[in-house]
Amino acid sequence: MDRETELSEFLKSRRARLRPEDAGVPYKNHGTRRVRGLRREELALLAGVSVAHYTRLEQGRSQNVSAEVLDSIADVLRLTADERTYLHALAHPAHRCRDCPQTPVRPGLQRLLDSMILTPAFVLGRHANVVAWNRLAAAVFADFAAIPEDRRTIGHLVFLDEEIKRMHGEGWPRLAQEHVAQLRLLAARYPKHPQIMEHVDAICSRSPEFRRLWNEHHVAAATHRDYVLDHPVVGELRLSAELVGFPGDPELQGMDLFAAEPGSESEDRLRHLAATTTRRPSSAPVA
Repeated sequence: MDRETELSEFLKSRRARLRPEDAGVPYKNHGTRRVRGLRREELALLAGVSVAHYTRLEQGRSQNVSAEVLDSIADVLRLTADERTYLHALAHPAHRCRDCPQTPVRPGLQRLLDSMILTPAFVLGRHANVVAWNRLAAAVFADFAAIPEDRRTIGHLVFLDEEIKRMHGEGWPRLAQEHVAQLRLLAARYPKHPQIMEHVDAICSRSPEFRRLWNEHHVAAATHRDYVLDHPVVGELRLSAELVGFPGDPELQGMDLFAAEPGSESEDRLRHLAATTTRRPSSAPVA
C-alpha cells in the first residue's frame, strides 16, 4: 500500500459517502450535481482551509499539514475515532517497529495461553498471523499446527477456509468486513513492514470478496465482538471475543480471547471440547 495513494483514495472515499445536506451544504437540484458526496471546495470551506491546501492533501502530499487541520477535515467528514486515527497515521506515518522483527512468542506468554482451560485464545502478529494459541482455540477454530506458517493468518481462515465460512454462517459477512477494516489499521500502524501488504496482495489475488472489501476502505479496530458458531462437534457456540493489546510487545497485535456466558450451554460445550481434546497442539517456536 503506497501511503500517498492510500491517503488520497481514503479521503476521496470518505468525501464521496457524505451527503452534502448532511454536511450543511445547501443545493437545490440533485440532478445537476455531477459529484457524488462533497466537492473538494465544499469540504475545504467547511474545514476552514484553502482549496489548494486540501487538494494537496488529497493528492497524498501531507508533509506540511498540521494535526489541527487533519482534525478539522475529520470533523467535516464525520470520521469515526478509528478512521480519525487512520487519517493521522497516513498523513504523519510513525517509524516505530521499523527495525522490530517478528520474534518468537516468549515462554511466559505461551504458559499464560496454556493455563486458559475454558478460554480459547491465540496471539496475533502484525498482519493478523496466528503466532501462538492454546489447545481449546485449536479445537474450536482450526488445527493451527497443521497449517503452513505463511497461511496461518486470520485472512486466510476467514476468506479461504470453507469450514470457517460454514461455522460463521450468516455472521460471516460481518466477520469479513471487520477483519479487512482491522487490516487497514495494521497497515498504518506498521508502515515500514512489507509483510502486511504482501499478505493483502496474496488474499486479494485469491478472494474476490476480500478484494471488494479492501477497495471500500473500511477502517475499524477489532475490539469486543460476539459470534455464533456452528461447531462441527458440539453444535452452536455463542462466544464473546476481546482483543487485548500488548503495549510492551509492539511487534504483536495482541491476544484474542473467547468466552461463553457462565452457566450457558455454550460454556458446557466448551467444557466438553476441553475434556475431549487431549492432544496439545504445537505452537509457534518459543524464544
